[in-house]
Amino acid sequence: NTKLAMRTLWVAFWAFAWVFPLWGHETYSGKIVDGRTQQPLEGATILAESLPFGAVSNEWGYFTLVADTPVAAIIVSYLGYETQRIALDPAKRTLLVEMQATTLQLDQITVSESPDLLKTLVRIDTRLRGVNSAQEILRSVPGLIIAQHAGGGKAEQIFLRGFDIDHGTDIAITVDGLPVNMVSHAHGQGYADLHFLTPELVQQVEFGKGPYSASQGNFNTAGFVEFRTPDALEQEWVKVEAGRFNTKRVLAMNELLGEKARQNGQFAFLSSEFMLSDGPFESPQHFNRLNLFGKYTYRMPGGEVLRLGVSTFRSKWDASGQIPQRAVETGLISRFGAIDNTEGGATHRSNIYAELVKPMPGDAFLSQQVYWVDYGFELYSNFTFFLNDPVNGDQIRQKEERSILGYQGRYQKNAVLGPFRLSGTAGWGLRYDQVRGNELSRTCNRAETLGRLAWGDINEVNAFAYVQETVRFSKRWTLDAGLRLDFLRAEYNDRLLPTYTTQAAQRPFFGPKFNLAYDWRPNWQWFLKSGIGFHSNDTRVIVAQNGQDVLPPAYGMDLGANLKPARRLFLHLAAWFLHLDQEFVYVGDEAVVEPSGRTRRLGIDASARYQVGESLFADFDLNYARGRSIDDPEGANAIPLAPRLTSAGGLTFSRPRGWNAYARYRYVQQRPANPEGSVTALGYFLLDAGLSYVLPRCEFSLRAENLLNSDWNEAQFDTESRLRTESEPVSELHFTPGTPFFFKIGAAWVISRR
Repeated sequence: NTKLAMRTLWVAFWAFAWVFPLWGHETYSGKIVDGRTQQPLEGATILAESLPFGAVSNEWGYFTLVADTPVAAIIVSYLGYETQRIALDPAKRTLLVEMQATTLQLDQITVSESPDLLKTLVRIDTRLRGVNSAQEILRSVPGLIIAQHAGGGKAEQIFLRGFDIDHGTDIAITVDGLPVNMVSHAHGQGYADLHFLTPELVQQVEFGKGPYSASQGNFNTAGFVEFRTPDALEQEWVKVEAGRFNTKRVLAMNELLGEKARQNGQFAFLSSEFMLSDGPFESPQHFNRLNLFGKYTYRMPGGEVLRLGVSTFRSKWDASGQIPQRAVETGLISRFGAIDNTEGGATHRSNIYAELVKPMPGDAFLSQQVYWVDYGFELYSNFTFFLNDPVNGDQIRQKEERSILGYQGRYQKNAVLGPFRLSGTAGWGLRYDQVRGNELSRTCNRAETLGRLAWGDINEVNAFAYVQETVRFSKRWTLDAGLRLDFLRAEYNDRLLPTYTTQAAQRPFFGPKFNLAYDWRPNWQWFLKSGIGFHSNDTRVIVAQNGQDVLPPAYGMDLGANLKPARRLFLHLAAWFLHLDQEFVYVGDEAVVEPSGRTRRLGIDASARYQVGESLFADFDLNYARGRSIDDPEGANAIPLAPRLTSAGGLTFSRPRGWNAYARYRYVQQRPANPEGSVTALGYFLLDAGLSYVLPRCEFSLRAENLLNSDWNEAQFDTESRLRTESEPVSELHFTPGTPFFFKIGAAWVISRR
C-alpha cells in the first residue's frame, strides 16, 4: 500500500545516506565553547571564505567543516560573542574555539547558514528579558500565552496556535532531557508543571511550532519547548526579592568544587530557592515553594562528558478558584472574592538523571541518558459549587503518586555523499510511568471524602525510535527529513471494581517529517515544513473505548521566510495549517477530558527583532489563528477558548553595567468560550516594566506588572454552576481575575566570579 511504500522509501534513503563516510574530502572539526565557563555553544556559525557553505555547531558544541581543498582560515560567530577569525594549521584538524562574551549585536545573525532560526529568536529574547518564573519563560515562544487559575501552585493553562492546550495536552516540554508532561495525569492529559525549574538556571531555551521534528514524540502537535541548565556557574550569588501581597523569594547559587577540580574539567554547583506569596485574593493563597537543584559535570580528557543531576521540589497552596460573573455583577463577592475558598493543593517532584556524551569514530557522537522521577499531586477544586450536591457542595479531589523511569540514546554523524553534506541523527528510548492511586473523589472542606468517582492504578509504556537526516544539496538547498516510530501500551486497574481486572490497549504510530529550506539570497531564506505528530489519550479514556483512538494523529504544514532586510533587523514570517483527527473537550463539572471530533486550524505568525541602538532593542510578535471543529455545523463549530489574535512586544535597554530597563505589552483578543460563541472570553491588554542597576558585585531591581491596573480575566471558562441561594443552575462565564498592579524589588550579591 501507499503508506508501506513511503516508509520503505524513507528507510532506504537513510540507510543509503549513512553508509557513506567522509570520502575524498578535507575535514576540519572542533568544539565551540564559552571561554569563561567552557559551556558548549550550540548554533555557532563556522564559515570559510573559500567554501560555498559552512557548518553549525551541535548541542554539544561540536562541528565538522568539509572542504574539497585545504582551508587557510575559518570565521566563527555566535550571537552575543565576539566573532573570531582563526588560522588553521594543516597538521591539526581538530581545534577548541573559546568564544568571549560581549554585548548583543543583531548584525551577527546569519540567515543563510542557520538551519532553524526560531532558535535565534528565543536566544535573543532569553538574553535580554528578565524572568519572573519558569512558566513565564514559555512566553518567549512567540504566540504562546499562559494563565494561572489555582493559587500559583498548579501548572498554568497554555494557549498556542489556536489551541487551548489546557496544561500541556498539545505541547511537549522537557528540562535537560527529562519529560515534564505527565501522561494520564489525575488533573488532565499532558499536565506539565514547570515550577520545579528555577528560572535563573535556564541557560538555553529551544522551541519549535508544529510536529516537524523527529526527535519530538508524544504531545508535539502545536509545538515543543526544551529547557537546558548550565554545566557550570559563571558566578556564585545570592538574590533576595520582596513585593506586594506578601511576596518573598530567596535564591542562592553556589559552586561546590575548587579551582583545581575545575582545571581538571570537573564542575559542580547547588541552587536553592524558597518563595511564598498570598496573592491579591481576599482569602490568602498561603503559597510556598522550595526548589533544590544540584549538578555535576566531568569533561574527560578523551572528550567524553558526564553529567549527573539531582533536584527536589515541594509546593502547597490555597486557592479561590474560578468565580461566576453573576456573583461579581450582583455584588455577592468582589473580583478577588470566592464562592469556595477551600480549594488548593500540594505537589512534589524529585529528579535524578545521568547523561554520558561520547565521541565516536568517524566524526560521530553518542549520547545516552537515564532518569528517574518521583512525583506526587493532590488538588482540591470546585467548578460548579452546589450544582450536584446542594448540601455539601461540589468540591472534588484529584490525587496521584507516580514514578517515571526512562532511558534515551542518540547517535549523530556527519557525512559527505558526492556534492551533498549530510548530518544524520538516530535516536531511541523508553519511558515507563507507574501511577498509583489515580483518583477523582467528591470531598467536603478538604477533610471528608464523600465518595470516589474514579480510582485506579495506571501503567504506561512509550518506546520510540527515530532517524533524521539533514542534507545540504548546495549553497541554497537544505532538506531535513525524518521518520519516527512510537509504540504505546497503557494498562488500567480499576480499584472500584469488585474483582481485580487489568484493562489494556496498545498501538504503534509512524510519524514522517519533511522540511525544506531555500536560501534565496544571503539574508533571505524560504522554508517549508511538514510532518505528522500525535498526542496520546488518557488511559482511562482509552480503555473505556476498547482501545480506540489511542494515538490520534496531527497533520501540520508551515510555509514562510526568515529575512534580514536591514543589518540589525530580523523578521520571521509563517503561514501554517494543522489538522487533528481528534480534539479534547474539558468537562468542568466532572473534571475529566473526553475525546471529540476532528479540528482544523489555519494561521499566520509574524515576529520582528530590531536593534535600535547599541543598547536598545525592540521586539514584536503578532499571531493569528482560525480554528474550527470539522464535524460540527456552522455556528456551533468554534473551538472554545482558542486564541484568535495575540500580540506581544516591547523595548529593552540592556548594558553589562549601569542602568537597564524594559517595557513590554501583552494583548489577547476576545474569543468564544463555547462552540456556539454565545459566551465570550474577554480579551485584555497589559503593560509591564522593569528597571535595574548593575554594579560589578551587586544588582538592584524593580519590576512592575499591570502598570495600568487593568481589570482582566486570566483564566476563563463557560461553566454551568449553581450558587447556594439559587434554585436553578446557570451556564455563563466563570473566571479567575488577573493580577492587579503588582511590583517587587530585588537585590543580588555576587559572592565570586569565574
